[in-house]
Amino acid sequence: EKYLVESGGGSVQAGGSLRLSCEVSGYSVSSGSMAWFRQTPGKEREGVAYINSYDKIRYPDSVKGRFTLSKDNDKNILYLQMDTLKPEDTAMYYCAARRSEYYSLSSSDYHYWGQGTQVTVSS
Repeated sequence: EKYLVESGGGSVQAGGSLRLSCEVSGYSVSSGSMAWFRQTPGKEREGVAYINSYDKIRYPDSVKGRFTLSKDNDKNILYLQMDTLKPEDTAMYYCAARRSEYYSLSSSDYHYWGQGTQVTVSS
């Protein structure tokens, strides 16, 4: 059984920072691909950071320069450091995993998901 458990969400003011963690069991963060997504009610789930087994990292323009993805292979944890947060970053954030190492930030390509952690940024 594969489990992904997110933590680290919370409420911050614009310009602040948060670091999200995704603890993974039953699956290795060093294999395939992993990604962070976010979703607000009524909207599609949006990919915000991607990493694969070769440590290739990609971000969409909406978060590039503000979000930093990293992982600890020994602890099997995926992180998302979020700086200079904006109110439009408010969302539920999810980590996800898939076996393919090819680039994708499409939610439909990911097989394993956590329950999410809420991030709220006030102006």
